[in-house]
Amino acid sequence: MSTTDRVVPLDGTSLTCAQVSAIGSGRATVTLGSTAAADRSWRAATALAGPVYGRTTGVGANKDVAGQQGLDLLRSHAAGAGPLIGPERATAMLAVRLNQLLRGGSGLDPALLPVLADAINGRAVPPIREYGAIGTGDLTALSTTALCLLGEISWNGPTFPLEPTDALPFISSSALTLADAALALHDLRRLLESSIRITGRTWQAVQASTEPLAEPVQNTHVAAELRAILPTTTPRRIQDPYGYRAFPQVHEAAFTALQNAEISVTTAINSALENPLIATEALHNGNFHTGPIALTLDTLRAALTQTASLSTARLATLMEPAYTGRLPFLAATEGASGLLILEYVAQDALAALRQLATPVTTGSAVISRGVEDHAGFATQAARACLATREPYEIVLACELIAADRALSGPEPDRPIDIEAARRRLHSPD
Repeated sequence: MSTTDRVVPLDGTSLTCAQVSAIGSGRATVTLGSTAAADRSWRAATALAGPVYGRTTGVGANKDVAGQQGLDLLRSHAAGAGPLIGPERATAMLAVRLNQLLRGGSGLDPALLPVLADAINGRAVPPIREYGAIGTGDLTALSTTALCLLGEISWNGPTFPLEPTDALPFISSSALTLADAALALHDLRRLLESSIRITGRTWQAVQASTEPLAEPVQNTHVAAELRAILPTTTPRRIQDPYGYRAFPQVHEAAFTALQNAEISVTTAINSALENPLIATEALHNGNFHTGPIALTLDTLRAALTQTASLSTARLATLMEPAYTGRLPFLAATEGASGLLILEYVAQDALAALRQLATPVTTGSAVISRGVEDHAGFATQAARACLATREPYEIVLACELIAADRALSGPEPDRPIDIEAARRRLHSPD
C-alpha cells in the first residue's frame, strides 16, 4: 500500500473492496468527503408528511400500525448470538455504513457522520455477535452499534444522541454482510493471482507443454500471465493432464466470478439502499435485499472449488516419477514417504472448500407473520467466502512446497512447514 492509500476519502460513490480491507485492518484511516447528499436527504426527511414506514409506523408485520417505535426499535433488535466478530470486520462494517450514509437517502441526521468517522479512526469496536441476519439487513449488528452510540451499550467509541426518527434509517443496511464480502473478495483476488505463479512453478517442474497457453488457444489473463513467466522448452509429452491443459479455462472462470462479485458488492457499498429511501419524498422499496449479491458469491465459491481441485490434481503429478523424473513422492531415498502427506492435507482442505461451496441461494425464509416472505442469505454467502480463504490458501501452499522440491531436488524426510509456505503466498516470490 502506498502512502497515498493511508487515508481513504469517503464520498458515497467510490469506495472499493481493497479500501474496505485497508480500513478494516487498520492500514488506512478515513476522511469525510462532501456531506451534501446526506444533508439534502435529512432536510427532505424533516419535511415529510403522511405515513412513513419505521418513522410514523411500526416495522415488519406492524407496518400498518401507527405510532413511532423510535429507540425501542433498536432495543428490540439488538439480539445477536454467538461469538463476537473481530475488530477487522466491525471496523469495515462501520466504514461501509458511513459511506452509504454519505450517498444520501437515509434521511438520518448528518451530524452523526463525523462521529462515525472518529469511531473508525479510533478503532472503536461495537460488541457485535455473529448470528442475526439473513441477507435482508444486518439489523442486530447495526442496532447494537446504535445502542453503543447512545451509550446504552458499553464500547470504546464516541457517543451520539440519535433521535427516535434515526433508528430505522441507521439499521436499514446490510453493511456487515457487505463488509464481510469485501474483505473476502480482496483476499481471494490475491490468492487467485498467487495460484497462477504457483502453477507456473509446477508447470516448469514437470516440463508441461505450453501449447495450451498459446495465444490462438487461450487469449485470457491467466494464459497471458503463464506465458510471461514460463520459459520456452521442449515438452516431454504430447499433452498433459487436465490440471495443466484445463487450468487457463477453469482459473479464468474463477477470475470472472470474482469480478462479477466485486461489481455487485462495490455497487452496493456505494449505494443508498435504505427502506424507505428519502429523496424529495419517502420511497418504500426492497433495495435492502441482497439476493443478487448472494448469487455472485455462491458462484465464486463454486468456481474457487473447481480451480482448487486442479491444484490437487497437479500435486498428484508431482508425486509421480513419470512427471518429475524423481523418486515417488519426491523422496530422497527409495521407499521414503517424502511429501506424500501433502496430498492428505490438500484433500482435507479441498473437502472443506466443497462444503463451503454449498449454495445459500437455494433456500429462503418467511418471517414477520408472512410480510417478509423471502430472504437471499447473502450474509451466509459472505461468511462462507471469508471461510474459503484458509482452505484455499492451504491447497496452494501444498502445491508450492511440492513444486519447489521438484525444482530444487530431494531432501531428507523431516516435518513439513506448511504454515511457512502459506506466509509466502502473501507476497510474490
